[in-house]
Amino acid sequence: MAINSSKLNKRMNELKKPALNKVKVKLKKHKDNPVLSPNSKNNWESLVTCNPGVWFENGKFYMLYRAAGNDEEHRICFGLATSENGKDFTRVSDKPVFEPSKDGPDMGAVEDPRIVKFGEEYYITYAYRPYPPGQYWNFGHDEIRLPKVGEDAPSVLKYNIANSGLALTKDFRTFRRLGRITSPQLDDRDVIIFPEKIKGKYAMLHRPKEWIGAEYGCDHPSIWIKFSKDLMVWDAPSKLLLSGIEGTWEEKIGGSTPPLKTKDGWLIIYHGVENGGQGFYRVGAALLDLKDPTIVTHRLPDFIMEPEYDYELEGYYRGCVFPTGNMIIDGTLYVYYGAADKYIGLATCALDELLNALKNA
Repeated sequence: MAINSSKLNKRMNELKKPALNKVKVKLKKHKDNPVLSPNSKNNWESLVTCNPGVWFENGKFYMLYRAAGNDEEHRICFGLATSENGKDFTRVSDKPVFEPSKDGPDMGAVEDPRIVKFGEEYYITYAYRPYPPGQYWNFGHDEIRLPKVGEDAPSVLKYNIANSGLALTKDFRTFRRLGRITSPQLDDRDVIIFPEKIKGKYAMLHRPKEWIGAEYGCDHPSIWIKFSKDLMVWDAPSKLLLSGIEGTWEEKIGGSTPPLKTKDGWLIIYHGVENGGQGFYRVGAALLDLKDPTIVTHRLPDFIMEPEYDYELEGYYRGCVFPTGNMIIDGTLYVYYGAADKYIGLATCALDELLNALKNA
């Protein structure tokens, strides 16, 4: 019998390589959580502070957080807090730094900022509505306030559809609104831009709620990816990137934080919801190919964070951890998340530990 020596040598070399142990990784929540809570002194943030975009630069953390007061309309805006150590945050003003516009398409609410930087400017994707949604936790699932309009009103206004917009800033205090970057006919949120171009194009994750069924290849809202040469023009076809898994903690999924470039690929932190989107929000992780992020190289079967503590279980969405900001500092992954739609928490882990788990998933 002939023996292929090259294949035999290759197999022997593989056997000599030490195998990495498969481990279950969980993010460690900070002992002083929540790191930011509602402030009764300011009406506009007396009820809710959650889902922050966070940026770290030159030894300083900038937290652009979602906030709302106890008004029936539930008018949502952004506040700004800063920190030198990532856990002790100080509000920079007793007023919001970014609010719904007075007469524009985002005059109802602004929500869930995600931050990336190109050149000297920070680009912020955010969800918005044309009409204040109301205190949704007092309504049925997926119910919101609707405006009184005529029968000819466009769907985006008639049904108060959530779109996503793009804003830019140099200082997190003054902003320029660039406008809508998603279809007005789709509830398209969790819109997140990659922090650098890939093969000369910008890349974006998004989660169009209506794209479900056999024609889309997914039973529940999922994560899609698309590319563009212009940050305001996203008319190229999207590709399904990640979809939920029936009967698990992640039936409905969506992107959470801006992708982080690592030696092993683009690290994606995402959220998953059980029971078709009507249960606990948990957090998963995946790796995408660095050169072609439409390729998912690794995905953890288990969640890396779930609701456990009172501040994650008792709020306006009971049982929710929802990351929106992350960064890598000295080999540690920092993840900032909304807790129960009321508070902000911080969780961390060693980056190499998470990458090791992903590569062996």
